[in-house]
Amino acid sequence: MARNFGIAVTPPRKDCADILCPFHGRLSVRGKLLSGIVVSAKAKNMVVVSREFPHQVAKYQRYERSRSRVHAYLPECIDVTEGDEITIAECRPLSKTVSFVVIEGIKGIGT
Repeated sequence: MARNFGIAVTPPRKDCADILCPFHGRLSVRGKLLSGIVVSAKAKNMVVVSREFPHQVAKYQRYERSRSRVHAYLPECIDVTEGDEITIAECRPLSKTVSFVVIEGIKGIGT
């Protein structure tokens, strides 16, 4: 059974024994909620998420598109592939570059 950690998302249908899962483990989630598209899912239990956002150039009073890539931990109970839109939440640092965890995946948005 998935535990409620304070964010209104649909819990995954599968169960897992992953201790770093916010639904079935003991990982606490706090801070920022971000959404983006999965660019790479080649590493074990880790995805690279790309986010696009407008950045204002003050000199020309125009906006340019900026892109940011964030590494996020992928629990065993959530199935995502490259091109899927996902929601990630901030957590404690899990490694040198991973400080986010996937909490929800929406299939096929980016494909």
